[in-house]
Amino acid sequence: MAEGDTQDLRDVVRRLEETVSRLEARIERLETPAASAPVAREPEPAPAPEKRDLEEHLGTYWLSRVGIVALIIGFAFLIIYHFGELGVLVRVGAGYLLSAGLAALGLWLSRRHELFGRIVFGGGLALAYFVTYALHFVPAVRVIESEPLALVLLALNVVGIVVIAHRMQSETVAGIALFLGLRTGMLSDITSFTLMSTTMLACGALFFLVKNRWVFVPLSSLVAVYATHVVWAMRTDAIAPGQPDSERLALSLSFLALYYLLFSVALLVHPRELPRRAALSFALLNWVGMLALGAVEVGRWGEPHLFAFFVTLALAQGAGAAVARWRGASEGVIQAFLATSILTLALGLPTEYEDTALVRAWAAVGLVAGVAGRVLGAGALQVVGVSVLYVALGATWQVPPSGREFLYAALLVGFTLVERAAVARTDRLPPPPEGRRLGTLQLFCAAGAGLALLWLVGELMPKDLTTLGWGVAAFGLFALGFAVHERWYRLVGLAVLAFTLGRLLLVDLSGLPPDQRILTFILMGVMLLAVSYVYTRLRAKRS
Repeated sequence: MAEGDTQDLRDVVRRLEETVSRLEARIERLETPAASAPVAREPEPAPAPEKRDLEEHLGTYWLSRVGIVALIIGFAFLIIYHFGELGVLVRVGAGYLLSAGLAALGLWLSRRHELFGRIVFGGGLALAYFVTYALHFVPAVRVIESEPLALVLLALNVVGIVVIAHRMQSETVAGIALFLGLRTGMLSDITSFTLMSTTMLACGALFFLVKNRWVFVPLSSLVAVYATHVVWAMRTDAIAPGQPDSERLALSLSFLALYYLLFSVALLVHPRELPRRAALSFALLNWVGMLALGAVEVGRWGEPHLFAFFVTLALAQGAGAAVARWRGASEGVIQAFLATSILTLALGLPTEYEDTALVRAWAAVGLVAGVAGRVLGAGALQVVGVSVLYVALGATWQVPPSGREFLYAALLVGFTLVERAAVARTDRLPPPPEGRRLGTLQLFCAAGAGLALLWLVGELMPKDLTTLGWGVAAFGLFALGFAVHERWYRLVGLAVLAFTLGRLLLVDLSGLPPDQRILTFILMGVMLLAVSYVYTRLRAKRS
């Protein structure tokens, strides 16, 4: 081999080596990020939540709260029964010194055990409130004779509790202090002064609902406020001698209206920012308190005024629903206002009407509520409407027989209209097809219509042809079900038909005279064959 050829071969080998080196370097650069990247790991399963030990929860959570309640009540009784033996300055100093010492102890304890310490600190604030309250109201400890001055001091005390709890951002301090303040106010006689102080505490609790969106504090305050009014309403000895009942009624209703207005306004200021269940509980408890206490107080004054009270409260609940919708509240809160409005009106009807007029009024209210619930998209309102219709249907037994036929016919129409309104579309299109899913509301409407039709036919048919009347009612339900394309009516008709056949075989087969037995069996056979023929034709069309 020539020397030139050898040199060319060496150049080729060298170039090949350089090319391979460059390729190896490039491959190494491409593979380095992938190699250095962390290997994806499967996410580790979240640790299972620790099960709360019942004994530990009772010992840490509940015993501390029950203990501070018992301690503050004990101090309150000490002030009521023994501070009267002390001098004026000693009464004031000892009371506030005791509350300051308890609050200081709570702050010291909170350095190591924050929650426990804040519970004790809240008890100190509550004790300071009761000392201020007792300085005017408790006779044995009275130092301040001026009621306006005492109310100003109590207002300042409540403001102090609100400011301290708000700066600490402690719902525990606020809840303990306000709850114990409300509770200790019930330990002695309850008068208008007590109700005014209770209202101020309620305002403090509602501040936390509006400002901090705390729920537990205003809810417990709502219960305590109405409970205080219950005690005041039951203690007839709290009425001043010679005070007319009308004045006491005006005072009681004024406070109840103030409670109702305060809690309603606080709920509807920022309804979208409150938890749905909490807002719903707040609205329902406020309505229950106003309804029960207001009805009792107005009933003591005179029965004729009860209906006006129920109508006024129903209108107020309706206005609350309108405001709730305007403020963007959840559908649950809006429907709660609407449903309780109709329920209040239905509860008030017996105070104004009786017998036939009462059943007619209930039927009208139920029908309007059921149809309005569909228009407004409020399922709860529809449920209340159907419930009122059932109450009217049950009350027809108290009506004289001469007027039952009209009521049964009206209730039949009412149940049918509510059921049709429940399934009709808002754009007035035809009802959905037969294959749609059936709802519970339609079942109850169909069952109510079946009962109304059954009792209507029972009133019209002779007593000896009761079984035939049942068959006619079943046939009518089948006809209605086929006419409106609703299976529930036909299913209810099948149920009525089953009872009819049972009575036909067990009672009429041997109990009826021959002519009536012949008529019953022939007509029942004709109706059964007619219904079966319709089912056969429908099956053939579907095939």
